[in-house]
Amino acid sequence: MDKTDMDAVFMRRCLQLASLGRGYVSPNPMVGAVVVHRGRIIGEGYHRCYGQPHAEVNAINSVRDAGLLPECTLYVSLEPCSHYGKTPPCADLIVQKKIPRVVVGCLDPFPKVSGQGVARLREAGIEVVIGVLEEECKALNRTFMTCQIDERPFVTLKWAQSRDGYIDRIRKPGELAIRISDDVSSVWVHRLRAEADAILVGTNTAVADNPSLTTRLWYGRSPLRIVLDEHARVPSGSHVFTDGLPSLVITAKDIVYPVLPDSVEVIRLPFGKDLIPGLLNELYRRRIQHLLVEGGAVLLQSFLDSGYWDETRVETGPMFLGNGIVAPVVKGLLVRSEYCGEAKIDWYENR
Repeated sequence: MDKTDMDAVFMRRCLQLASLGRGYVSPNPMVGAVVVHRGRIIGEGYHRCYGQPHAEVNAINSVRDAGLLPECTLYVSLEPCSHYGKTPPCADLIVQKKIPRVVVGCLDPFPKVSGQGVARLREAGIEVVIGVLEEECKALNRTFMTCQIDERPFVTLKWAQSRDGYIDRIRKPGELAIRISDDVSSVWVHRLRAEADAILVGTNTAVADNPSLTTRLWYGRSPLRIVLDEHARVPSGSHVFTDGLPSLVITAKDIVYPVLPDSVEVIRLPFGKDLIPGLLNELYRRRIQHLLVEGGAVLLQSFLDSGYWDETRVETGPMFLGNGIVAPVVKGLLVRSEYCGEAKIDWYENR
């Protein structure tokens, strides 16, 4: 196996390690690193949690014999940082440890890094190889990349529908929604929530369903709950207002909203055609990297029509409803389908 093939093998291990940080490192990216001595991994690590040591630090510190580092190659899925943030610069540590060769999966678009980490290494005489499994490395951190490059959160749309294309029946006040997700696909939904920084629903969904929007069925943090409530119609006793977890209410500029607990913040934005870009700009300012939109049909279709979305996951259950609330219409590229319990999950991308 030549050096190029070996580099790809070790970079793939970096990607495996990096993915272990999913749901814990945002707004930082997921990063994995391995230290290789004469074709053998002698240290590895990943970024475990936001604010904690980066992947390179964990990998280097895991090497039992530090005297081997001047003979090693460090593989890392994302360019080492060169600035002081929550932790010191990883590039400085690599230089300090005299590691002679570094293989980088892809450059970091974050303005405080963006090529400066590689430049710091090369200034110290370190051989740097860039672009090994580059597309895979970028894809792993697509939410981070979108946030840095487009200056908005990565947007995932999700809904469940019947086989004949309805998300619910027409309900009378107080009547419960049709349950389309089964026990297995419900766990999948909560896992998706755990990977997001924030979850958004519209007024009708909040009023009719009184959802908790938490990750009760999956380990990991619950996302920030965001409720669009233009006319202050969502009852103050709703789960998103009373369970003590953080929530954000978006209401109209001329609305006086009821007093709510300290865990709930209310902000005012202009509704109408500028609501979605205005909301995304506000969330970007708050360092929300990944937004999950769960409903209802009008809100989801508004995102689809606006073009401000990146992926859509449509869960289709086995039942037929015959009539009801029509599911949104996706005009994206179907990239993948899979089964989860009795449900079929279709993945679309906005290209």
